[in-house]
Amino acid sequence: MTNPADVKVAVVGAGGKMGTRVSNNFAKSDYQASYVETSPAAAERVKDAGRELTDLETAVSGADVIVLAVPDIALGPVTETIAPMLQQGSIVITLDPAAAYAGLLKTIDGVAYLCAHPCHPSVFLERTSPEQWADTFGGQAAPQEVVAARQSGTDAQQALGDEVIRCMYGPVIDVHWVTVKQLAQLEPTLVETVGCMVGQFLKDVMDHAINEVGIPEPAVKAIFYGHVYIALTNALRGSNPFSDACLLAMDYGREAVIKDDWARIWDDEDLDRVLAKMLRLEKIER
Repeated sequence: MTNPADVKVAVVGAGGKMGTRVSNNFAKSDYQASYVETSPAAAERVKDAGRELTDLETAVSGADVIVLAVPDIALGPVTETIAPMLQQGSIVITLDPAAAYAGLLKTIDGVAYLCAHPCHPSVFLERTSPEQWADTFGGQAAPQEVVAARQSGTDAQQALGDEVIRCMYGPVIDVHWVTVKQLAQLEPTLVETVGCMVGQFLKDVMDHAINEVGIPEPAVKAIFYGHVYIALTNALRGSNPFSDACLLAMDYGREAVIKDDWARIWDDEDLDRVLAKMLRLEKIER
């Protein structure tokens, strides 16, 4: 276990949505943290939080760990810019796997490149306080897990990265290490292509029931919110069996809504296609 007081961390993009979240956690820790932000509006947010800004070269050249809290599409140019500033043995942590999987990161020998993505507090988390219930995103009061991948580096660098990741996303239950490709399959395929899409689809269906079908909103929300939860716990945890009539309605819904070839989203070609969209590329080059 490394003494956090001996570790210098630089947060690049410290005033963005995720940058602010991880910076808040580093500010409460013993890590020697410096904060970099080039956007004027975001820089003001860093200052408003009571944190001092550091220029990019000063922060990166002296850091043991560099957290790049910048959009996926900016990671290529940013890693190109910081490459000459990195010291041997340092660690670069990105927050999403798309750019790493697409080969867009500028990497150099002797520097570890890790990616760590928060899982957010589970729908099944046993929350015990109002603060935990209010923390739906994670990184404040509600414990969450993290999935991480190592693109390059040593076991020792990964171990230090693991400690830093637990701080930046804390409180953390556990960090699960997978390959870069597996992390890309989880994010976006599992959680965005499917999970987030289904969440928004549930909202669209509910709005249709209220606005187009004309069912009173309180009744729609009352029955839908409860049944969404029981559907999740029945399907994902086997808490209760679905009734025979419900199973028949579910079969009808699958035929009406889900395409027969839905599993193709797990094909490499489809993964490349969605990542190209996210990175605003014509295609993923390998």
